Amino acid sequence: MMEFTLKFIADKMGLELKGDDCIITGLNTLEVAGPQDISFLANPKYISSIETTKAGAVVISPEYAHLVKRAIISSNPYFDFAKLLTFFSKPQGSFQGISPQAYIHPEAELAEDVTVYPFAYVGAKAKIGKGSCLFSGVYIGEDCKVGDNCIIYPNAVLMASVELGSDSIIQGGVVLGADGFGFVPNGDNIFKIPQIGKVSIGKRVEIGANATIDRAALDYTTVGDDTKIDNLVQIGHNCKIGNACLIVALVGISGSTKVGNRVTLAGQAGLSGHLSIGDDVTVGPQSGVAKDIPSNSVVGGSPAMDKRDFLRNAIIAPKLPEMYNKIKGLEKEVAELKALVQTLANK
Repeated sequence: MMEFTLKFIADKMGLELKGDDCIITGLNTLEVAGPQDISFLANPKYISSIETTKAGAVVISPEYAHLVKRAIISSNPYFDFAKLLTFFSKPQGSFQGISPQAYIHPEAELAEDVTVYPFAYVGAKAKIGKGSCLFSGVYIGEDCKVGDNCIIYPNAVLMASVELGSDSIIQGGVVLGADGFGFVPNGDNIFKIPQIGKVSIGKRVEIGANATIDRAALDYTTVGDDTKIDNLVQIGHNCKIGNACLIVALVGISGSTKVGNRVTLAGQAGLSGHLSIGDDVTVGPQSGVAKDIPSNSVVGGSPAMDKRDFLRNAIIAPKLPEMYNKIKGLEKEVAELKALVQTLANK
């Protein structure tokens, strides 16, 4: 069991400690935390939980610090609690070194301190950077380049010539560099277009379980530094994804679409091909994007539209049956009035 003094935690994080010191052995929510747990208050709507929590200490903003016996005072409690989790985060796996049950091609290059679990495969001329870890079932194809301190979890696949930047994390079941969806109809047949491009992933990228990023037909499919991709995301061939993007589960991006920097694509959003999405764009959940979006936009709906228009439409939509009935009633009254006017005019 891990344990730290509260003072040690505060000092390590460079934050102020209010109250006496104590031993902390875990982290939990305000509702569940016990006397040796540390918790956090990031949203004021949960402030009522402060009165009943049994947490030994709370990461909390200055204006609420007086409500708890022990506090680590933070201007951004949610962010600092996330950093605090690294104190208690136990790495997956315990194997070290290169297993004799792994296959390493004689022409592959492995730097120092690389870990390769049993039944992993590293192909010819692949290069694995120092400190990187390949779990069981990982396939690293020919000419791949994996940077330093990468973690590639079980059954992930890097097809030939994929480039992965340093400090990146690839979760289980990910496939990087599969053929893009390229076909040409030819009468009764469909001709497959060879995909001879590559995939290049930046530094500090995380790709969630069972996500797929297709190789380009020509050139590169790219993902920029610090981008985080959730589970079950599909990125088509020749796409260009910028830096520090957040792409949430079940997003689909069709081929040759360009996504700018710091873009958020919420769950199940779908983007057509050959689009241009500007910097600092937010696309709401289940949105269908069929046209370019300029920088600094917030859109939602299907088809996607400006957030304000989407919210107005969302408010109006439940009232449409009632409005329809009213309009039909008005049309009937207008018709009756017209008939009455015509009758009077004929007399």
